[in-house]
Amino acid sequence: MVWLLAILAYLLGSLSFAVLLSRLFGTADPRAGGSGNPGATNMLRLAGKKLAILTLLGDLAKGLLPVLIARLLGVGIMQEAWVGLAAVIGHLYPLYFNFRGGKGVATAAGMLLALYPPAALLAAAAWLLTFKLSRTSSLASLVATPLTLPLLAWQRPEALLPMTVLTGLIVWRHRSNLRDLLDGRERHF
Repeated sequence: MVWLLAILAYLLGSLSFAVLLSRLFGTADPRAGGSGNPGATNMLRLAGKKLAILTLLGDLAKGLLPVLIARLLGVGIMQEAWVGLAAVIGHLYPLYFNFRGGKGVATAAGMLLALYPPAALLAAAAWLLTFKLSRTSSLASLVATPLTLPLLAWQRPEALLPMTVLTGLIVWRHRSNLRDLLDGRERHF
C-alpha cells in the first residue's frame, strides 16, 4: 500500500500550481520569467500577491494531503514521511511539466505540518526571521529546512531518514542560489 500511496503522492506533487494558475489567469509562465522557478516566491514577483498566495496554498496542500491520507490508512510515521517525500519529488521533478519543477520548500512545509506540527512551526519561525533579516527567500529556506532535523531526531526519529533526504534535495535544488549568495548576487525583496 505504501508504494501505491507514494505513486499517488508523486502524481499529486507533479501538479504545478504556479504553472496552472499562470495559465488560468493569463500571466507569464513562471518558468520563463523572474528566477525561472515555478513557486510562490517567483509568482509574487511575476503575478502578484493573490496568485503567490494561491500557489503557496496549493503547494502546501500537495505535501499535507498525502501524509494525512497515509495516516488515515494506518501506515507508520516513517512510511508517512516517505509518502510525503514522494509528493515533494513530484514538485521538484513534475511528470506533467517535463520534470521542470520548483524548489520544494512549500510542499515540504505541508509534509512537515502533517508529520509533526511543532517542527513545521520551528521551520516557519526560522524562515520568517531569516527572511525578515535578509529579505532573501532562498537563504530563509536554506536555514529553516535543516533546523528541523534535530527536533525530528529527538521527537520523531522514525521520520529522520526521509527528512534528511528531503533536506538534501532542497539544498541541492538551491545550489545556484547558494552560489549567488556566496557571490553577493542573490535576489532580495
